Amino acid sequence: MLTHSQVKDAQKRTAEILHNAGIILSPDEMNEIEVASFGLNDLETQGLELITYINTDRYCAKELVLFPSQTCPEHKHPPVGEDPGKMETFRCRAGRVYLYVEGKPSAPIQALVPPKSKDYYSVFQEIELTPGQQYTIPPDTLHWFQAGEEGAVISEFSSTSRDEYDIFTDPNICRVPKK
Repeated sequence: MLTHSQVKDAQKRTAEILHNAGIILSPDEMNEIEVASFGLNDLETQGLELITYINTDRYCAKELVLFPSQTCPEHKHPPVGEDPGKMETFRCRAGRVYLYVEGKPSAPIQALVPPKSKDYYSVFQEIELTPGQQYTIPPDTLHWFQAGEEGAVISEFSSTSRDEYDIFTDPNICRVPKK
């Protein structure tokens, strides 16, 4: 688990990255930046920083920040009740993003699979996103993504986000920490 100081440092760094990308947050939003370490205690390698602007029963909008070469682990957004699962569009705002989804594997891939978790990555169809490019991930689709060497900022537009239902291939991951 990250210390309070580590979370505050990551929030500050995230706010600076967003500012440098031309995305200005209010003071309240800066305090609401989520630092997701997924319970792996290796934020620089596997983690994600994000701010959720809105998340209703109809739609969601977020900014995602990845530090240089940081990876958001493989997961999917499964059906919940009558909902088919979250469909999300990633639009790259800054940096470079290597997104991997189900489908024919690309060879070789440009990302580096985190060594400690390599057994938990199984999809390797690569979509490279640079500023101004976007890709839509269908519901219930395994995916993972990694920033290039300079880090990345991604705007996410999606149907309702239900993080507590996300399914990660790595059984060591805890998406929503228990309090």
